[in-house]
Amino acid sequence: MRVRSDWPDLRRGLEANFSNRRLTAIFKHLKSFLKRLFTAALLAAVSASAAPAKVAAPRAFNFENDISPLLTRHGCNASQCHGKAEGQNGFKLSVFGYDALADFRALTVESKGRRASPAAPEQSLFLAKASGAVPHQGGARVPAGSPDYETIRAWLAAGASFGSTNDARVVRVELEPRERILAPGSKLQLRVNATYSDGRMADVTRFCVFQSNNDSLAKVDEHGAVSIGSLPGQTSVMARYLGEVTSFMAIVPRPGKPVGDAGFAEFNFIDKHVNAHLKKLNLRPSDVCDDATFLRRASLDIIGTLPTADEARRFLADKASDKRAQLVESLLKRPEFADFWALKWADLLRVDRQKLGQRDAYAYYRWIRDQFAANRPLDQFARALLTAEGPLDDAPAGHFYKVVTRPGDMANAVSQVFLGIRLACAECHHHPFDRWSQTDYYGMSGLFAQVSIRKGALGETLLAEGNPATKHPRTGENVPPHALDAEPSKDTGDRRRALAEWFTAPENPWFARNLANRLAAHFLGRGVIEPVDDVRATNPPGNPALLDALARVVTDSRFDLKQFIRTLAASRTYQLSATPNDTNAQDEQNYSRALFKRLPAEVLFDAVCQVTGVPEKFDGVPSGTRAIQLWDSQTQHYFLKLFGRPVRVTACECERNSEASIAQVLHLLNSPNLQSKLSHANGQLARLVASHPDNAKLADELYLTFFSRMPTATERQLVAKHLGASPDRQQGVEDYAWSLLNAVEFVFNH
Repeated sequence: MRVRSDWPDLRRGLEANFSNRRLTAIFKHLKSFLKRLFTAALLAAVSASAAPAKVAAPRAFNFENDISPLLTRHGCNASQCHGKAEGQNGFKLSVFGYDALADFRALTVESKGRRASPAAPEQSLFLAKASGAVPHQGGARVPAGSPDYETIRAWLAAGASFGSTNDARVVRVELEPRERILAPGSKLQLRVNATYSDGRMADVTRFCVFQSNNDSLAKVDEHGAVSIGSLPGQTSVMARYLGEVTSFMAIVPRPGKPVGDAGFAEFNFIDKHVNAHLKKLNLRPSDVCDDATFLRRASLDIIGTLPTADEARRFLADKASDKRAQLVESLLKRPEFADFWALKWADLLRVDRQKLGQRDAYAYYRWIRDQFAANRPLDQFARALLTAEGPLDDAPAGHFYKVVTRPGDMANAVSQVFLGIRLACAECHHHPFDRWSQTDYYGMSGLFAQVSIRKGALGETLLAEGNPATKHPRTGENVPPHALDAEPSKDTGDRRRALAEWFTAPENPWFARNLANRLAAHFLGRGVIEPVDDVRATNPPGNPALLDALARVVTDSRFDLKQFIRTLAASRTYQLSATPNDTNAQDEQNYSRALFKRLPAEVLFDAVCQVTGVPEKFDGVPSGTRAIQLWDSQTQHYFLKLFGRPVRVTACECERNSEASIAQVLHLLNSPNLQSKLSHANGQLARLVASHPDNAKLADELYLTFFSRMPTATERQLVAKHLGASPDRQQGVEDYAWSLLNAVEFVFNH
């Protein structure tokens, strides 16, 4: 504050002109007031200059929320870089950032702290290598000056802290949109929103890792921009952020004129859901198959056995309007039903003679077959296996625990078979494409930790006893036994009882859906979720409404396998022809037509034996045993091995190889074993030649025997022409039959 220097002269001048005492007093008080005012202002100015300036508080960083996503986004913790088992150049990160604390220590503590220097952030090895300032085998991943570079630099400058346990955590991520119908060649930008434990939401798109399930239908770049291809169909795009995953479904309709409503008849509710989805894709389903095709298809699907010529003739001549339903009912009552379905489940539940021995493996197989022979509900079947205990001679289901011996392997096997969930990845790290963590894996493992097998004077006994703890391999902490997404078990006895109740409860989100999906794959050629034993958030069902409807069939029928088969076989979807129309020739995933399915090895070989009339003698089993009745997958047989019989060392459906190969084609064309069956003196062909001197009648019998149908007029003429040109009629029939044996119509179910 400035004070005038001429104040005394001013006062004297005023006093000379105004001699009034009162005025003098006023000036005296004014002088005192101004003096006090000046002093106060001076003190305020001094205080203000001495007080520190207010500085904005530094940002509070959280390593898991702010830095881990960048390590994932730029591939630093991928399995081919620092996330692999041994790390890279002495620096190891957890795969996909599943262990944030370990990653934090690797960056800030290991290597004598050279990787993170809060005092000189730009000189930190972490930032210098990531930006390319220091040579780095992975190249410049985070360019200097980029937003990600500045985030890391600011974190380092702020002290490179891990963060507080009270900081918010991501609880879920969601994609916008979740589903969209898109034209071929179009583009779409996805957005990923994260929801935190404090209720906050944030757009985290630029920090996510994206992946398409089918690049030919839809590609996605690192920014979440989706580019649709030229082919019609549907696929999903995955987004992963901080261990949480979500997916987007792209539906690409067939271009061209809309299909309209014609040709979408419904036999039951299954067709309603299939047709609704086909209309989205602008696809029209094929026509219904003829009776001969349905007979062959249903027989192979339900009992794994080809119809005989007499069975085909009777069915084709039947005029009943419900003869297809009657056929299904008759097939469900045949003994081959139990043989065929026991074979399928013996593969999944690993009836393995090499681990069990012949006696125990056969007992285990017989138990499985007895369940299907009695049509035991599938939930009871699963519960009996999960809770098996006591002497194994009395509880043969317990042999499962002799084949799969580690608690973790038990947890993974039952999850994969009965839930369709693969847990094995989570044994070592967070599942890269699902939400399952190591805690989930070891929680499930703990439910089987009590299981042991003891040998005694009266044989082996399966026990579930004690209260063993399961420790997390990274933290060393005890992991309470618990099922996936369930509360820890409070059962003080056999923990598997609680697991069995949870598995088979109607509200379980996986058990009924897994059974429905596996059965759909068996009868329709592919699952609604494919592969059938890889159910995860990033592999969604192609038709969610259909899968929900099929799962309701399972629960509403009280897990009755035969009732499910009746319902599915009655649908128009199951009865469609494999012949495509002008809209669905390229569709192989939406049930617009029947798919060609290579016959399983055992079914195909039984069909060969049946049409030739020469049974096979397998080693170690009685004469007359068919291939679908073989309980031992190790029975030596070249044909079965060549055509993909599984060896039962895993619970994966993929063990059974259904792909065709050159070796298979050459075997069908040149096998001496097949030649001997075709030319057998007491075989089917010799009997047909002897009993049918008329070539037209013989042609009918050949086609009924091999294809379950009558030949066309052209095919009859071909048979007559071929036999007429053959000097030896028997040899001519054998040659023609061999051509039928090699036909796609014989080798495939269609």
